Amino acid sequence: MQEDLVAHDWLDEHTDGFDMVAPLFAEIDIAAFASICDVPEDLLRSTARRIASATSVAAFEDLGLQMNRHSTLGSYLQRLVWMLTGHFGKQGGNNAFVPFLSLSAASKGNVSGGGKRRRRKRVSPVTGSKIVIGLIPCNVMAEEILADHPNRYRAMIIQSGNPVHSVADSPKMREAMAALEFSVVIDVAMTETARCADYVLPASSQFEKAECTFFNIEYPRNAFHLRRALFEPLPGTLPEAEIHSRLVERLAGVTESRLRPLMAAAKLGRPALAAALALFLLRRPDWLPYLPVVLYRVLGPRLPAEAREAAVLWAICHAYIRAESTAAAAAGYDGLKIRAAERLFEDILSGNGTIFAVSEYDDGWSRVRTPGGRLQLALPELFASIVKLSYETPSPRAGFPLVLSAGERRSETTNTILRDPTIRPRGAELRISPTDAEAHEVASGDVVRLSTRRGSVNVAVEVTDTMRPGHISLPNGFGLQFEPGGMAGVPTNELTSAEDRDPFVGTPWHKHVPARIEKRA
Repeated sequence: MQEDLVAHDWLDEHTDGFDMVAPLFAEIDIAAFASICDVPEDLLRSTARRIASATSVAAFEDLGLQMNRHSTLGSYLQRLVWMLTGHFGKQGGNNAFVPFLSLSAASKGNVSGGGKRRRRKRVSPVTGSKIVIGLIPCNVMAEEILADHPNRYRAMIIQSGNPVHSVADSPKMREAMAALEFSVVIDVAMTETARCADYVLPASSQFEKAECTFFNIEYPRNAFHLRRALFEPLPGTLPEAEIHSRLVERLAGVTESRLRPLMAAAKLGRPALAAALALFLLRRPDWLPYLPVVLYRVLGPRLPAEAREAAVLWAICHAYIRAESTAAAAAGYDGLKIRAAERLFEDILSGNGTIFAVSEYDDGWSRVRTPGGRLQLALPELFASIVKLSYETPSPRAGFPLVLSAGERRSETTNTILRDPTIRPRGAELRISPTDAEAHEVASGDVVRLSTRRGSVNVAVEVTDTMRPGHISLPNGFGLQFEPGGMAGVPTNELTSAEDRDPFVGTPWHKHVPARIEKRA
C-alpha cells in the first residue's frame, strides 16, 4: 500500500523526511485497522490507489477530525496523504492561499500581511500548554485560573465569546469565572458567561457597525468584503471599536490631546497622516499596540459614518501591499505601493468587496517557509503516537458503551447568537441509530436519560439511519438561557470534561464523549 501512495519523483524534488516517515508505516496491520473503522480493507486500498493516480486531489478537514481523539495526529496523517501523492501546488490540489491579514502576526500585535518571522515556543504559565498564534487551548482555561500558582490568570476580558457555554466542562468554567479577581464581558447578548462576569459592556450587533472577517481562504482569487452598518445602534450599546478606545484612553492615556498632531495631519489627507504617523510611532514605539485605537480616533472621523470602525484597515492595506506585492499586483493593485494600498482601501470602503490577491499555482511554494522551501514530511513529535496506534487496541468505556458527538451541525442549528428558543422549534433531539433504539426499546419522541462521566440530562430521541450503531449525537447551539422563553435543548458542555483533550495542543474531544442512555420509566 505504501508503494501505491508514494509519488517518488515529486517527493525527491519538493519534500524532506520521507526516509524517516516510511518505516513507521511499513509494519502497520492494515486489515486490523480496517476492522476497527469498519471499512473493508479492499476499499481502503482502492481508495489509496485512486488518490495516488488521480490528476488532482484536495482535502479539507473539519471538526469531526479536529475535535476528536488523536486530532493533531489525524491532521498530520491527512496531510501526509496528499503530500505523499504530490497533490500540492497544482490546480485542483491543496494550495496555500494569500491572507489579507496573517492571524499569527496579528496575535503578536503585528499587522503585517506576511513575510518570514522568527518563531519561539510559548507556553501557558500553569499547565505549560502550547500557545498557538497567541491562543491557549480552551480546555486548559479553567485550570489556568483555578490553580494555586503565582502566575495564574486572575482577570479576563471576554469579547464575543461564551466559554461558560461553549468550552468543555461548563461547571468547571463557572467555578473559574467565580475565582477571577476581575472579569468583563463585551457582547451583544446577556450570555451564560456574561451572567458570571463582574461587568458587562453591551456591544452593537453586526448589523449596526462596520464588520469583516479575516478568514479569507479562497484560491487562486481571494476576496475581502467590508460589511457596512445598516442600522443605528440600539440605545445603550456601542461598537467594540468605541468600547476599546474608551478603555485604552482611560488605562493607557491615549487621549485626544496627545493625538492632536495626528488629527491635524489627517485633515490634510491620508498621505500626510501616513508621514505624521510614521514620525509619531518612531518617537513613541510603545504606542504601536494601540494603533487600532489611534486610527479609529484619528482617521475614523474622516471616513463615512457607517464605515468608521474600518479605520484600522487602512494600515492593514499598506502592510499587505508591502508583504504580498506579487499577489496584489496580479489582482490589479500594482504600481507604486503607496498608491496601490490607497486604491485597495478605497475599494474596500466601497462596500462592494474586492479581489485582493490572485495566485498562480506555482506561487504556493513561495509560502512554504521551511529551509529550502520544501515540505517537511517528518514530525518526530508525532512518531511515538503512530507507533502506539499500530499495536494499541481501543480502550473499553466501562459503563459508557456509546460515543456521543457533543455538538453536531444540523440544518436546524446555528451559532449561539440566536438565543430565542421559538426560532428553532425542533432539531434539539438526541439522534440514535435504529440498532441502539431497538436495544434500548425506545422510539422517536421518547425521553431518555443521557449520562456521561461529567453529568446527566433528560432528552428526547430521534431515531435515524444516518447514525451508526454505538454513535449518538446532540446538536450545537442549544441549551441557551433566554428571557422570556426559558431554555430549549441541551447545553452539551454540561456533559463534557476539560480533561478530555488532545495531548499536543489541548483541543477538546467534543466528538468523542463516552456516554450511555437509559430508558425512563
